[in-house]
Amino acid sequence: KMRGQAFVIFKEIASASNALRTMQGFPFYDKPMRIAYAKTDSDVVARMKGTYKERPKKIKPPKPAPSEEKKEKKKKAANNADSASANSTVEQPPNQILFLTNLPEETNEMMLSMLF
Repeated sequence: KMRGQAFVIFKEIASASNALRTMQGFPFYDKPMRIAYAKTDSDVVARMKGTYKERPKKIKPPKPAPSEEKKEKKKKAANNADSASANSTVEQPPNQILFLTNLPEETNEMMLSMLF
């Protein structure tokens, strides 16, 4: 499961666009929701369409020595901050699937269905 993230699927792109505009930054459990058009179909949607392809699992690299670990964390944090800001500014084309982030971990499907 993806904690703090969700896909919301609409029947029409116009409905998804309206939801994106009205709900962007909406405070949900004291956290502003971040909403964007999905880059790709979720696995569930891809399975329904028959376009699902199994992705290879990512292999975790071995842990570096403790002294290098702090340097690596600082580099990763800087890179993640740069890429996160770059990804959030890139506009995706309108899509009937919205990708929500910055959701509380206790968010469930029922809560989202009430909002959308």
